[in-house]
Parts: sequence; structure tokens; C-alpha cells
Amino acid sequence: MPNPTYKELLDAGTHFGHMKSKWNPKMAEYIFMERRGIHIIDLNRTTECLDKACHVARQMAKSGKKILFVATKKQARDIVADAARSVSMPYVTERWLGGMMTNFSTIRRSIKKMNSIDQMLQDGSLTSLTKKEKLTATRERNKLERVLGGIANINRLPAAIFMVDIHHEHIALAEAHKLGMRTLAMVDTNSDPTSVDYPIPSNDDASKSITIITHAITNAIKEGLNERQKAREQTEAAAKPE
Repeated sequence: MPNPTYKELLDAGTHFGHMKSKWNPKMAEYIFMERRGIHIIDLNRTTECLDKACHVARQMAKSGKKILFVATKKQARDIVADAARSVSMPYVTERWLGGMMTNFSTIRRSIKKMNSIDQMLQDGSLTSLTKKEKLTATRERNKLERVLGGIANINRLPAAIFMVDIHHEHIALAEAHKLGMRTLAMVDTNSDPTSVDYPIPSNDDASKSITIITHAITNAIKEGLNERQKAREQTEAAAKPE
């Protein structure tokens, strides 16, 4: 599936940056002009950078690697969670817990706790508890689900992280750097694009802009997953005795 056209990006408001007073000078090469005190992003550069990011996402999916989607700002949460689920990728959209990746073993313990409460709810083990104890356990499970539900099924660290707004997700970005994870992100005019391996200069505040960029990444992942599936089927077919 081809990436969005220049017109589609324009219609989604992907070119609107922040006010000039809030800009990061390192974004200069991605800025087309200034209009009424607001920086306008060069959509030719957006297209070029998006192509690179999508290529990387496709190759990673093809090789069976996981990409963690991160977007905890209100207007991006549902868009990113739905997109990540559509390609079976992990995601964090509620809040980033400090050490979520750098202290992954502790997070795994919390996930196991959530899963064990789930198991007890299903097999009736909680019936011996009082109404108050059962309510407390259920509330704790729901709280854990809200924060950790999107990463409940991963057993090892993802190979890369895709973020919406690195300014907002600076803790996640710092942890990704520490662990040597590859980084892909929507980067607005108030952020430092050099802190990301594959920056995608774009409006990271408008829901339409977030949707169009996130969907381009998930479409690339779908292509990679399909290629992986085809390669597996060909290998299995070749291995079958005639």
C-alpha cells in the first residue's frame, strides 16, 4: 500500500508546526517557511522521512521483530492503541512508567500478577475472598490492565520504538537510547530530530496528522508480516516430501 500523498498530508494538517518562539533550531532543515508566527513543515521532507521509517518498520516486521508503539497524550492514545493492535504490536498509551523498558524484569512481575488475578477470576479461586477483598483485587487488576495491558504479551524487549511526540515521551526516548533500541517518531518543530534514528517531521498534535502517519507505519508493518508469512509457507511447501 503506497504511503500518503502530498495532498493527503496537506489535508490532514501534517504541515502545521508550532509557534516560531517554541521551535528547536535543529528542525531548520525540515521547515519550509514561517506563516503568521507559525512554522510550516516541508512536506517533501516528511514524505522522504516517512518512506525511510516505513521501510525500516517493514523489514523489522518481516524478520519477526517487535516495534513498541508509544503515545500517552490524550489525542493520540486511541489512534495508536488501535493501530498497534491491528498488527499485534505492543503499545503504551496510558502512561509511561519509569523503567518500563530499562527495568523490564520488574514490569514482567507486574504483568504476571495481573495474569494471575485474571486466572483466579476465571477459575473461581476468588470465591473464597470477601466481597471487599474481591473488589480490591478486581480494581488492582483493572489498574494494571490500563497501564500494562498493551505490553502483556511480550516476553522480551522490542527491537524498536515508534513514538508520537518525543518532547512528551522524553522518558521513553531516554530508555530506548539506553537499551540501544531503534527509534522512529513523529517529530514536531519544537523537538530535536537528531535524537531519533528515523524522525518523521510532522504535526504531532492534530489527530488527523497522527492518524495518517501512524497508519502509514502500520501498513508497512502489515506488508512485512505478509512477506514473512509467505516466506514461511514457501519454506514449509519446499520441505514437504513429494
